[in-house]
Formats: sequence, C-alpha cells, structure tokens
Amino acid sequence: MDEHFRDAPARRNLPLRLGLLDVWYRNFLDFTSRSIAPYHSALRRLPAYLQQLEMESNGKRVDLQGQPLPFGTAPVLWGEPGTNGQHAYFQMLHQGTDVVPVEFIAVRKAQHQLAGHQEQLLANALAQAQALMQGRFDAGGHRDFPGNRPSTFLLLDELTPASLGALIALQEHRVFVSGAVWGIDSFDQWGVELGKQLAQDIAPRLASGDASGLDASTAGLLARLRRS
Repeated sequence: MDEHFRDAPARRNLPLRLGLLDVWYRNFLDFTSRSIAPYHSALRRLPAYLQQLEMESNGKRVDLQGQPLPFGTAPVLWGEPGTNGQHAYFQMLHQGTDVVPVEFIAVRKAQHQLAGHQEQLLANALAQAQALMQGRFDAGGHRDFPGNRPSTFLLLDELTPASLGALIALQEHRVFVSGAVWGIDSFDQWGVELGKQLAQDIAPRLASGDASGLDASTAGLLARLRRS
C-alpha cells in the first residue's frame, strides 16, 4: 500500500481518492461525520482505531502557520460492527434528517466453517449499501427511504496480516492526504496535552481539597468528589 500510494496514478490511487473524497464530503457537502461499518467480528475495534487516527490527526482548527481555518476539518468518526449497527443507528442513517456517509468494510472469504454464515453476513452488507443508495418510495411517508445516501465499500479477499496492514496503511495515507489539503499539521496532538497538564494540577487537589484559583464548575465538582 505504501508503494501504491507513492507510485499509482491519481485515478487509481486509493489513499488519494479517499482523502479527496473526505474533503469533498466535509467542505463541499457539509457532512460532519462518517460512520464505519465493518462486517467482520475481528474488525470490531476498527472504528475506535480510526477515531483516534483521524480525529487526533486532523481535528485541528489552525493551519501550519497557526492561523484559524475558514473551513471544517476532521469529521466525527463513529461506528460498530455492521450487524450491531443495523439494529441501533442504521434507522437514522436510512431515514434521519442528517446525511452521514457510511464506510462498509467486508471480507470475502470466511475464517470459519459455519454453514451459510458468511453468505448472510455479506448479503446484509450489500443490502445496506444498496438501500442507502437506492432507497424506496412510499407515499405514506413512514416507509419512505430517500436514498442517495453516500457510502464506500472496502472489500478484502481475506483477512490476513498483509491485508490488515494494507487496510491500516490505506487509512493512514488518506488522513495524510486530507490533512495536506487542509494545510494542517496532522502529526501534533496539543488537544491531548492540555488535558494532561490540567490533570497534573487537579490530582493533588483531590487529596487536599484546595480549590483556590479554580473556576466555579471545577471547584464544585471537586467538592462533590471529596464528599464522603
């Protein structure tokens, strides 16, 4: 994937195309979040990893020179394994008032011998993507699906160390692309550091009860935490 990102022409360069798609969704279509739907139990923690990767890297409000940006940057990433999400928030994805792009991730070959399981899993992934795209008209309204809800479908032939590494590298490079377009530093994390610094000041106050210099909200919470 690293060599592909370096050498592939723009039209076939997956990290480049995904990174530019992210910018298109965020800045031209005003989509503020993206949902990750892996259809494989071994990828169940992938949404959490991608949250850290993208929002920590590109959740910035100033450019490389420290000047405020006039546009949005990293979207909110969230998700669950697709079979869980279907019975939780897919209702909102299909019929809600906000449009949320969905990224489906599926694996073609199963790593088990459960009869019919893989076929049903893949059928559900394909069906959800199709429903988001096509929708279904219902004059009554409650069963009307507007469709035209964008999604991306990433399909691995099988889940191996090599294919998982390629998937992670793809995600890392796309984040670099969108960060470069936005003109931000994708490699600092000052938003993480501030909380750590403040925690160093608050930790001894939990023992001493000293609230001097604290704002009213933090002082009130400190007092409540110390109450026996």
